[in-house]
Amino acid sequence: MSRWLALLLLPLLFACDEAADGPSKAQEPCNGRSELCDLRFDQVAYATSHNAMSNRAARWIAPNQEVGITAQLELGVRALMLDSYDFNGTSMLCHGACSLGRLPLVDGLGEVKAFLDAHPREVVSIIFESYLSAEKTAAAFEEAGLMPMLYTHAAGEPFATLGALVEANTRLFVVTDSGGGSYPWYHDVWAESWETDFSNATLDDFSCAPNRGRPGNTLFILNRFLTSPVAYRDLAVQANASPSFLNFAEQCWAEGGQIPNFVTVDFVDEGALFEVVDALNDRAIRGAVPEGSAGP
Repeated sequence: MSRWLALLLLPLLFACDEAADGPSKAQEPCNGRSELCDLRFDQVAYATSHNAMSNRAARWIAPNQEVGITAQLELGVRALMLDSYDFNGTSMLCHGACSLGRLPLVDGLGEVKAFLDAHPREVVSIIFESYLSAEKTAAAFEEAGLMPMLYTHAAGEPFATLGALVEANTRLFVVTDSGGGSYPWYHDVWAESWETDFSNATLDDFSCAPNRGRPGNTLFILNRFLTSPVAYRDLAVQANASPSFLNFAEQCWAEGGQIPNFVTVDFVDEGALFEVVDALNDRAIRGAVPEGSAGP
């Protein structure tokens, strides 16, 4: 082969090597989009399922979801609201009364572990309403094999980027309303977050006003579900419909000065949840915060 021919072929040979090795890390996605890798955890919106364990597929009474935890994650949910209890000595996921439905906590966490193992570039969060001791909760995480994947966020420090969490394989962030701080990875939800009201019966009840937590905390939980007196799919049809859903999320971003991180609904398979989250993340990627917002 002549020297000139070899020079001409070099770019082609390098291209073939890159194709054989697969896409570069810079091209690989975080939570489905490569542009999210450079954003901090608190700069990203996550589709969130309210009472994720309470679902019709597992025959729970008065369920909040149609499909189970694994199916929710496969649909695109990246944060799970879970209620934990001590039921006759067993660490259990229940909603109010375990007679309405129950799932061993270790089994629910096992579904999260299996999903994370199968999807190594996804970052997931759990938001606990906990009636279970921190010690028993930690034991379930240990049994499920999740301890190495837990992300610890030091209070007052900036959150890591999604890309950094993926590279470190610390892709599970956990907050709780009881026992937070008992372990470095078991964060106090109201020290980290604030939320809008969760008790709404009609569309007119929705408000961007703060409920629990201190506005200005780093993470923002946007509750967008209706309860009258329990969850119904017909109510989710109303709450999850856009453009009203997206308009509400953007309004709350503008009023609160923070992107809604945990966009929380009943019946995640109904309506525009994932489209709304994608639209919020589009804005975050572009730095195009809604008018009136104090910042990203």
